[in-house]
Amino acid sequence: MNVSETVTRWRYRIVPDQVLGELLAKRWIDNAIPVLILLLVIATFGAAIPDFFGGASLGNLSRQWGEFGLLVLALMVVMVGGGIDLSVGSTFALGNIVALALLNVAGLPLPVVVVGTLLCGAAVGLVNGLLIGYLRLRAFLTTLVTLIIVRAIVDLLLLTYSVQIAAVFPDSDTWFYLGEGTVLGIPFSVIVAGTIALLLHLMLSRTRIGWHVMATGGSRRSAYNVGIPVRRTVCLTYVVSGIFSALAGLLYASRLGGAGADTGIGLEIAALTAAVLGGNSLGGGRGSAAKAVIGSVIVMLMVNSLVRLGVTSGANSLLLGTVLLLAVAIDVRWLKNRHKLLTEVYVSPTYAALPPAPGTDPGSPYALNDRLRPVEAIGLDRIDGPEDVILDEDDNLYAGNRTGDIVRFLAPDYTRQEVFAHVGGRPLGMAFAADGALICCIGGMGLYAVHPDRKIEKLTDETDRSLFSVIDDSRLRLADDLDIAPDGRIFFSEATIRYEMHEWPVDSLESRGNGRIICFDPATRTTRTVLKNLVFPNGICMTHDGVSFLFAETWAGRISRYWFDGPKKGRTEAVIPDLPGYPDNINRASDGSYWLALVGMRTPSMDLALRMPGFRRRMARRIAPDEWLYPNINSGCVIRFDENGRVLEVLWDLGGESHPMITSMREHKGHLYIGGILNNRIGRLKIEGADPDWTGPQSYWSAA
Repeated sequence: MNVSETVTRWRYRIVPDQVLGELLAKRWIDNAIPVLILLLVIATFGAAIPDFFGGASLGNLSRQWGEFGLLVLALMVVMVGGGIDLSVGSTFALGNIVALALLNVAGLPLPVVVVGTLLCGAAVGLVNGLLIGYLRLRAFLTTLVTLIIVRAIVDLLLLTYSVQIAAVFPDSDTWFYLGEGTVLGIPFSVIVAGTIALLLHLMLSRTRIGWHVMATGGSRRSAYNVGIPVRRTVCLTYVVSGIFSALAGLLYASRLGGAGADTGIGLEIAALTAAVLGGNSLGGGRGSAAKAVIGSVIVMLMVNSLVRLGVTSGANSLLLGTVLLLAVAIDVRWLKNRHKLLTEVYVSPTYAALPPAPGTDPGSPYALNDRLRPVEAIGLDRIDGPEDVILDEDDNLYAGNRTGDIVRFLAPDYTRQEVFAHVGGRPLGMAFAADGALICCIGGMGLYAVHPDRKIEKLTDETDRSLFSVIDDSRLRLADDLDIAPDGRIFFSEATIRYEMHEWPVDSLESRGNGRIICFDPATRTTRTVLKNLVFPNGICMTHDGVSFLFAETWAGRISRYWFDGPKKGRTEAVIPDLPGYPDNINRASDGSYWLALVGMRTPSMDLALRMPGFRRRMARRIAPDEWLYPNINSGCVIRFDENGRVLEVLWDLGGESHPMITSMREHKGHLYIGGILNNRIGRLKIEGADPDWTGPQSYWSAA
């Protein structure tokens, strides 16, 4: 290994390239920029203003935030639904004057005042909702007109009732508590805003109406086509906005107890700045309560800090306008380029140097031959992609297909077939349990059991999450093969935690340790990860000692053994570290050895590319996936080996004329049954010298 290659090896071992892509793939990454801005604002003004973090300062600021935060939440709801509401400032002022008029002038009880104020806000929102949602008027122009009209109504109410409002001092502790009270030292308005933010988060992320709002904001036409009541949904967002704005005005009235002509003026710009700065998209369909809270805190800190520093109100408006322009630019560019950037950096090949490939010349254990040429075809053109095959004690043959079925070919001639179970997903590795249930790994779904009565049961679709994993690796993406220990525990492999079933070529391109082996215990119904950082683990077989299993790592071209019990518990040892191809499923043979399928053959060009991660990265970015460099998958090969890694027998089908791309094989009563994920048939080959009475289920469960 030369110096350059050594440097490359250590560079890719030390630097976790995949982390950047995994971070960009997270939904919460949208909050990264707002959080950084928030920290910058706190640091800047905290250093510039004495007693910035004092109790009195934070208490006064938090009361104002409670009211302003409600306005931003109101605007956020509308923006997520694909609209905009410029009338929130005027509705805030309306809520303020109506609350004071109902309490001081009309002398109504406080509950009636609260309900009446909220109804006024809801009425404004309903007008907006009807005009925009049902009559399909432009949201910007409509709410601009509403702003003007509501502001005119507020001015008229001020002219009529301002003197009477100022002349009365309400005798109600509850009223003053709304604006000035605390709960465990936290202002009541903050409690209200925080509770509403939490409820909005749950609604948008966990409820049907929340999904409707998000879908409507994302694409109204698509939402309509799938049956979502778009007009009603849009209308409701404006009603909610009006209620929240009026509630903010109510809290403001309780805190200050007065109304003025300038109340609420400019608040719509501040609220819009906060909503966009927090990461809520002007285009709709992307936003959250957390983003609204972050944005509102940033704007509130900026505005109040500038006031404390003696900056004029004109400079405040200039700053808000500049920040809004910057936030809109960031939003547009981020939305436009995020997925492009993610595509550029998510696929992150690593340095992977395989041992020298063994030769296939005469005299080599892997010497070429044509022993797979006599393979018979079962179900030719009647099955699509039988990745794994298995037989029961009655000699019936089972295989999964691409359409989500487990197909059963009936013995003895296998000319008749039936759908044994429709499991969905992509049925992959299979094994029979002691009770006769067929356990199956289903790509994209997890681990399932099909009982003898054909009842389908989900065993598990998740495992324990890694403590320091950026991505959520608790969900099973590509469970692909399994075997069952004598005590009933099921050990199964998950080929990759980064990619889905149809994206396996990308994992091949990375050749990174994205895979793992997982254990499901039926006795306790618990699932845990046993081995991590494996290079596409894709084949598991219990050894005859009952305390260890063999497993294949496809892109690493090796077979290893892991002890899950006994004196060597927790140890992993290499069995065959240098295969001439890429291993897939492993299964028992009748003489105590093991069968192994090679899904493809190593080539010098692919081996060289594995040591050139930069080349593979450029290939992924610049070339269509169907033109990537791939291993040779046109030559079928099956190997028989013992537990010490000694190769006993090799069966080749050069050129794949009889059975290309072999992914599995099962010995059963003197015959070898062969599956392939890209094949349209199941192969059968008579094995000379094999035990004509030996079956897989008998090998596992005869003593059970």
